[in-house]
Amino acid sequence: MSRPGFAERLENYRRGLKAVSVPQVAGRLTRMVGLTLEAVGCRVSTGKRCLIETHDGGCIEAEVMGFDGTRIFLMPLEAAPGIQPGARVIPLESESLVPVGMGLLGRVVNGLGKPLDGKGALDAEDYVPLAGETINPLGRQPIHEPLDVGIRSINSLLSVGRGQRLGLFAGSGVGKSVLLGMMTRFTQADVTVVGLIGERGREVKEFIEETLGEEGLARSVVVASPADDSPVMRLRGAMLCTRIAEYYRDQGKSVLLLMDSLTRYAQAQREIALAVGEPPATKGYPPSVFAKLPQLVERAGNGASGSGSITAFYTVLAEGDDQQDPIADASRAILDGHVVLSRRLAEAGHYPAIDIEASISRAMPQIVSDEHLALAQKFKQIYSVYEKNRDLISIGAYTSGSDPVIDDAISRNPVMRSFLQQGLRESLTFEDSLGGLHTVMGN
Repeated sequence: MSRPGFAERLENYRRGLKAVSVPQVAGRLTRMVGLTLEAVGCRVSTGKRCLIETHDGGCIEAEVMGFDGTRIFLMPLEAAPGIQPGARVIPLESESLVPVGMGLLGRVVNGLGKPLDGKGALDAEDYVPLAGETINPLGRQPIHEPLDVGIRSINSLLSVGRGQRLGLFAGSGVGKSVLLGMMTRFTQADVTVVGLIGERGREVKEFIEETLGEEGLARSVVVASPADDSPVMRLRGAMLCTRIAEYYRDQGKSVLLLMDSLTRYAQAQREIALAVGEPPATKGYPPSVFAKLPQLVERAGNGASGSGSITAFYTVLAEGDDQQDPIADASRAILDGHVVLSRRLAEAGHYPAIDIEASISRAMPQIVSDEHLALAQKFKQIYSVYEKNRDLISIGAYTSGSDPVIDDAISRNPVMRSFLQQGLRESLTFEDSLGGLHTVMGN
């Protein structure tokens, strides 16, 4: 009887070996207060995910938000029913990846990248980490090309550059979402990424069906995380829509990123920070909120040479119409310009209710001609003269002929106001807007 060869014996030994199981280290839940969960026995870093077992054998996903000694603080991504004391906390080794690709166009997803529109699974081309790579500031392309947003007053007086980041500042009910919707329909871009963060659930459906419509949705990706989502989900929603926009920019696309709203993003971070014990600072906002804002906003803009651009519009809710609100003030400092909406104009039926005096585009001098810039400055000067003397004029205290500058402002005011107003379905090109400015200024 021949003896088996070495290779055959090795194969027999291999078959006889049982799979060696890798031990799974799990912690246990010790405390739950509000949305904050405390666990011990886990060695995980911040930002990692864990699964928490429920009493019925299911699992809830949570994210590590901080730690204190051996205790770790977690927050669930979704509703957390059925959690009990001592529940097992299992760290997940896999990195948090999100779907990207052209197959996402026309789809509506939540903060985890899961579809909400009932159209089946996503046709993702790739899965990438939620946090994108930081661009060297010296490697970014400068802003030197104007972008047509279809709004006459913005095109002519607050010209936007491709790759610029602007804020729409206003109190509640002044028309931020309406103006954002007009820009969504009218702006010339290859891809539109819309982030509806912390808004009413009713508005999500209205924005998709009425504002975007079928044609607009076909070239858009919508990330929706309404107000009843957990604060972690709202944070992830804002980060996800930015990450999707970064992917398209890296493909050489001109991307329009619209986020409604940056204030809700800051409020979500405030909820998390206060829950894990961070001390409050200005108006209850902890310091981490003001660190998170630039980290999110700086990811938009122009990419390195050879890539595309992300032109971003963020709505900022000025609580009580206070433009010195901490979030409004911090946002104004890190954005490339701001469009302020006035409640007084909105109440007078003046739409879009843009306060030209309080608004500015910091990139405008680099993207328009000297003639265009001079006309815009002259328009603002004349408009400002009328606004400063409006009370005197309205009560009849000003005598015609007393000041030729004021007389000129009074005669031009009706035409200027008409120029600044625009219908919801009316789109004006950049060239038409500039031509209208020439006409109003008599050039």
